[in-house]
Amino acid sequence: MPRAIVSPSVLASDFGQLTAECKRMIKGGAEWLHMDVMDGHFVPNITMGAPKNYLPPRSVPGIFMDCHMMVSQPEKWVDDIADAGGSLYCFHLEATSAHSTSYAPRFPSPTDSTLFLTTADPLPIIDHIHRRNMKAGVAISPDTPSTAITDEIAHAADMLLVMTVYPGRGGQKFLERCVPKVAELRARFPDKDIEVDGGVGPKTIDVCADAGSNVIVAGTAIFGAPEPEKVISLLKSTVERAQAKAAAK
Repeated sequence: MPRAIVSPSVLASDFGQLTAECKRMIKGGAEWLHMDVMDGHFVPNITMGAPKNYLPPRSVPGIFMDCHMMVSQPEKWVDDIADAGGSLYCFHLEATSAHSTSYAPRFPSPTDSTLFLTTADPLPIIDHIHRRNMKAGVAISPDTPSTAITDEIAHAADMLLVMTVYPGRGGQKFLERCVPKVAELRARFPDKDIEVDGGVGPKTIDVCADAGSNVIVAGTAIFGAPEPEKVISLLKSTVERAQAKAAAK
């Protein structure tokens, strides 16, 4: 079973003190930092312009930038993220030719991302990511079944991300109906990093951990806490307990 990792979502931080916020999370026990990059096409929102302006400097000690690419043409951003110091590049399966547009993210608004989908194959994207010395992740949105991630894609990737909210909008409630996808992927790929992202915190961590997720993304639950280090410790220990319970069985 892969080790437990907590990846605080920097989108919930104070952008005016981004470097200090990142250092605070690492000091508090976080091993990764989750960076959301949105292009305004795949999802309706957009982050802070070019990746080099949004991602914190590589000079932050111990930083591992877990970059979640909510973009319509993920193949075009690989070099930019690598040049900005990204450590892991996670793109959406819905934005590639490996997936039917019928599973593209649907938002609670008139915006429809199917208009912007690319036809790039995910495997060459993963190869490109690896050539740039980054780990590769593949994400699926709430309406995409876990079976859309083929064995070939999963074995090529380093991490699989199951979204537990719709990508690109904050303030959504955790979608527990997505959790069985984590369990299905863990059963198929017992040694793979499996990440959950969206509405995860102390109240929802148990079902994620029990399903087999080992990489936990949390935003407001960590950055908004009076003592974020305690939340990080709680999330990580919950995953470790679930793993020990599963191993005992």
